[in-house]
Amino acid sequence: MDSCIFCKIVAGQIPSSKVYEDDLVYAFNDINPLAPVHVLIIPKEHILASAADATEENAALIGHVFAVAAKLAKELGLDGGFRIVTNSGDDACQTVHHLHFHLLGGKKMSEDLA
Repeated sequence: MDSCIFCKIVAGQIPSSKVYEDDLVYAFNDINPLAPVHVLIIPKEHILASAADATEENAALIGHVFAVAAKLAKELGLDGGFRIVTNSGDDACQTVHHLHFHLLGGKKMSEDLA
């Protein structure tokens, strides 16, 4: 999508602090981190606006995202644990409508998810 900020990041039109890249996903540091480690993991192709659009056809891609998240968590020293979050829709405060996952860690997380 031409106006999607994440598509522009993947295309190299907007700079980012890349953490990981392969054929399917791109991961970069969030510019407004909510934890000492805050990495966004996005599919390179804009095939889903959010998790609400996921189908069985997307299961392999989403599984790959979680495998990448586990790899990055290990590389980034998140041995004490980490959180993976995806916001789906406006009521969940999704601001970019390109499926993405937040890998958060590096501190003790709050139990309050609301």
